[in-house]
Order: sequence, then structure tokens, then C-alpha cells
Amino acid sequence: MAIPAVDFLLQHMNTHFIAPVVLVTGGARRVGAEIARRLHAAGARVALHYRSSSANAEALAAGFNAARPDSALVLQADLLDTAGLPGLVSAVLERFGRLDGLVNNASSFFPTAVGEIDEAAWADLIGSNLKAPLFLSQAAAPHLKASGGAIINIVDIHAERPLKGYPLYSAAKAGLLGLTRALALELAPRVRVNGVAPGAIEWPDDGQFSPAEREAIVRHTLLGRTGAPSDIARTVAFLLFDAPYITGQVIAVDGGRSAHL
Repeated sequence: MAIPAVDFLLQHMNTHFIAPVVLVTGGARRVGAEIARRLHAAGARVALHYRSSSANAEALAAGFNAARPDSALVLQADLLDTAGLPGLVSAVLERFGRLDGLVNNASSFFPTAVGEIDEAAWADLIGSNLKAPLFLSQAAAPHLKASGGAIINIVDIHAERPLKGYPLYSAAKAGLLGLTRALALELAPRVRVNGVAPGAIEWPDDGQFSPAEREAIVRHTLLGRTGAPSDIARTVAFLLFDAPYITGQVIAVDGGRSAHL
């Protein structure tokens, strides 16, 4: 029987165990921060990428390093700057000497009306949700091969069932779903690549969904409630640490909503 990741890692911390190193994009806030907390609690060293949430990232890393010295690193980067992505990986290697996991979590999310989609929306939504994960995975791949590591992409249930009003976002996530399976094929057998597809986990903090819209989404969810960031974080930790025979898969963590969309 598989040993839960937290128990396994902590049991081996003092017996020639080398703590794995995981880079989490968008790791300063919201779901990304919860993923980082879960991985750190499991014994991993965490590189927290952020774009603009400096204070959140620094505070989170300070807490991690207070609990376990030299276990967290903060890195600022604009993921739309493709040329800078290899440098992000290099910074992790310079600090920790290895890379065992990459979590492509950072994502833009906003509606786009057909007839009004412009190049800026394309660059942002496709760039953050598909292009950046591809080029960051490409930069990380040689080092993940060396460690026998894994990539986890945060997809979306709307990759397969588009969300009305969000055609470009849905298409970007559909691309990420396809990329997840394609990279699993390309990087096997040394690197596992999987995805997690959240449903209603944490509402956008910019008022995109009205209370009535939120209520309708919850009513359509089989479990009758929204999920928590910890639900995503647990699944990410499982796929990174506790699923050595799983690759090329996307797990929906959505309370059953996608079962009857």
C-alpha cells in the first residue's frame, strides 16, 4: 500500500533523504500558495515564483525558512517573457542544485467576447496558460530527467467543457490539457507529466461571478459546495510524490461538476 506523501517524506528526512525541490509558478497567493504549503509540509524545498505579489511571496518563504532553514526561495519573473524562463530554472538550480518537480500553476483568467478579442487578450491568456508552461517545461526537462522528476499542470474542467463567455481562456486550457499528454509522451520514461483540473475552488477576487452565478454553479456541483485550495494541493502532492505509475493523466477535482456539465 502506498505511504501518504507527508508521512513518507518526513520519515526519511533524517535517513539520507535528499529533500526534493519543486518550482511552483504563481506560488505567492491563493491556490498556488496552498500548493506550496502542502509541498513544504511534505518535506520539499520550494521555489516560489511570483510576478507582482512580492510581499506575499516573501512572507510565505520567510515562514518556510523559519520552520526549516534554506527550504524556500523566492523568484520574480514575467512568464510572458519567454526568453527569461530558462533563467528561472537556472536560479533554482543555482540555489538548490537540483529540480525534482515543476507545478505550472500561474494563470490569467478573464472573459473575452467573440468579436472583441484582441492581440493583448490572446498574448495574456494563451501566454500564461499554454505558452509559458510549454517553454518552462522545456527548460526544466533536462533537470527533471536527471532527477526522475515530474511536471504538474493546473488545467481546468473547462478545457473539455468550455465556459460560456470565456472562449479564449477555455481554448488555452484545452491546449494545456493536450500539452500535458503530449509532454508525458515526449518525456517518458524519466519524467511523469500529469494535470489537475479544478472546478469551483476559489472564486476570482475581481467580482467576475455574481452571487447568483456562484449559487448556480454550486447547485450544479454533485457535492453541493465549493472546494478548497487544499483539495487541489493534496492532489498535486499525490501526483508528485505518491503516484510513480501515473503519467499523461488529468484529474478533475471539481466536486463532480464535470460529470454532468
